[in-house]
Amino acid sequence: MNDLAAFYQGKRVLITGHTGFKGSWLTEWLLLLGARVTGLSLPPPTQPALFDLLGLAGRCEHRLGDIRDRDLVRQTVAAAKPDVVFHLAAQTLVRVSYDQPVETYATNVMGTVHVLEALRHLAGPCAAVLVATDKVYENREWVHAYRESDSLGGYDPYSSSKAAMELAVQSFRAAFFNPRQAPLPVGVASARAGNAMGGGDWAQDRLVPDAMRALARDEVIPVRHPAATRPWQHVLEPLSGYLLLAARLFSVLGSQPARHRSSAAAGGPSCDAQRPASDLAALCSAFNFGPDVDSNRTVRALVEEILRHWPGRWADRSDPQAPHEAGLLNLATDKAYHLLGWRPRWNFQQSVAETVRWYQTAQLRGGPAAAELTRDQIAAYQASAAACPLIIVGKNG
Repeated sequence: MNDLAAFYQGKRVLITGHTGFKGSWLTEWLLLLGARVTGLSLPPPTQPALFDLLGLAGRCEHRLGDIRDRDLVRQTVAAAKPDVVFHLAAQTLVRVSYDQPVETYATNVMGTVHVLEALRHLAGPCAAVLVATDKVYENREWVHAYRESDSLGGYDPYSSSKAAMELAVQSFRAAFFNPRQAPLPVGVASARAGNAMGGGDWAQDRLVPDAMRALARDEVIPVRHPAATRPWQHVLEPLSGYLLLAARLFSVLGSQPARHRSSAAAGGPSCDAQRPASDLAALCSAFNFGPDVDSNRTVRALVEEILRHWPGRWADRSDPQAPHEAGLLNLATDKAYHLLGWRPRWNFQQSVAETVRWYQTAQLRGGPAAAELTRDQIAAYQASAAACPLIIVGKNG
C-alpha cells in the first residue's frame, strides 16, 4: 500500500458518484493518499449520509450534477484534467430498477456513454476505471464462479442496464481507446465487484442497512431471500482493486513513448518493445474484485453472523410474488491476482465484524466517532495488505 500512497500523492482524480456509499469511502481513501479529488454527483442519496459525516464537500472539488447531462459531464472532465477517473455514478438498486426502469437505463447506460465521450477529448495520459457489478453476468444459477469472459446478461433492469454499460465500454474501447493503437492517451478498464458492506450505507432495500436499522430500533430484521447466496465483501476490498487497477494502468500508459522509440531505432517492433502494448491490452479489460470462496455465503448466514456481534432477531419475509432476484452468485478473481497481484484481505467474519462495529459506534458515540473509525478502518486495511504485500503498482507507478 506504500506504493499506492506514492502513486496517488498529488494525482488529479475525478470520481463520479462521490456522494454515494462506495464513492464516499473512495473519496476519503484518496484524500488520505494525498490525491487532488474532484467529484461529480447528485446530492447524497440518503439522510444521514457518509459523505456529510466525513465532511467531504469541503475537502474536495465538490460538483453537484447529473451524469445524464452530457454537456455537464464533458465540462467537468475538461476542467478536472484528470490523471485518473473512477466512474461510480449509477442507479444501484435492483428493486428500484423495477419501479424506474427508464431512469435506470438512462443513468447506467447513457450516463456511462457521456463519461466515455468526455474521455475522448483528453490529451492524457489518463487511466479510467468504470465500475459495473457482479450482476452483469447472464446468471444461470451456477454453483461455480463467473469469469470475466462469461456471457453478459441481466434479468432485472438494473442487471441488464449494467451489462449494457459493459457493452458500451467494450465498444468505445475498441473504436476509440484501442490499446493496440499508439500512442494511447486514455486507458479504459471496468470493474465488477461483489456485494459490498461497510459503515455508512443507509440505502433502502439493502440487507445490511436494513439489518442495522432494525437492530438500532430493537426491531425484527426482515429477510427476503434467506437461501440466496452472494459474494459478501467489505467495501474496502473492491476499492483497493479499483485503486490498484488505475495505478497500474496509468503506469503502463506512461511507458508507451519508450516503446515507440525502441521500435523506431530497431526498424520495427521488437518483443521487448511490444510488451507494454500487450500489458496495456490486458489491463484495458474487465476485472472481477470479489471475496474469497469462503465468503460466498447465504443471506441467512450473513444475518446470523451479524447477530453474533449485535444480538437481535430476524424473520423470513420471503414473498413469492416479489420481483425476481438471483439465487446463486459468485465471482472468480484469479485474473486480478495474476495481472495485478490483488487478492482479498479481510475474510467474511472480519468484514462483518468491522461493519457492525462501525454502526454500533455511530449509534452509541455519534458521527464524529464513526468518521474517525472510517479512517481507522482504512488504515487497518492498508496495514493488513502491507503485512503480506502482494499489491504491486509497477516500476513506473
